[in-house]
Amino acid sequence: MPLHIVLVNPEIPPNTGNIARTCAATDTCLHLVKPLGFSIDDKALKRAGLDYWPYVKLTVHESLDDFMKEYAGARMFLATTKGARLYTEPEYRDGDMFLFGRETAGLPRDFIEQHKDFAVRIPMSESTRLRSFNLANSANIILFEALRQLRFPGLK
Repeated sequence: MPLHIVLVNPEIPPNTGNIARTCAATDTCLHLVKPLGFSIDDKALKRAGLDYWPYVKLTVHESLDDFMKEYAGARMFLATTKGARLYTEPEYRDGDMFLFGRETAGLPRDFIEQHKDFAVRIPMSESTRLRSFNLANSANIILFEALRQLRFPGLK
C-alpha cells in the first residue's frame, strides 16, 4: 500500500506543486483538503509540479471532516510544531498518512488535541521554535523517513 501526503488547506501553489512532484517520484498518494488557497489550475502550481502532474495520484476532498470520514480507519500522523514525539520515533507502516496544515497556521489546534498521540514534529533550534520549516521541505523530511524505514519500496 502506498503512503499518503495530506495537505489540509494549503495556501501556496509552489509548495503544493513541489510536494506533488515528490509524490509522483515516490508513488505516494497526494490528498488536498479544501478550502485551497489557490485554484488547481494555478500556473504557479503547475510550474512547480512541472510535467509530473499526470503521474500524481491526486484526490481532492471538500473538507477535513469529509476526509476524516472517508479514511476513518487509516493510521494518520499529524505534522506539527506542537507534536510531543520526533518524526523519527514512530515505526511507520504501509498505507500511513501524513497530515500537514496550511502554511500560515498549521493544522487546527482542536484537531491536533484530538489526535495528539499521533502528532510528530521535526526538531528545530529553540530560537525558532515558534516558526516551522517550509511545507514542502517538511513533507519531504517526514515522507523520506517513512520510506527509509520501509526500505524504499518500489524505488531504485
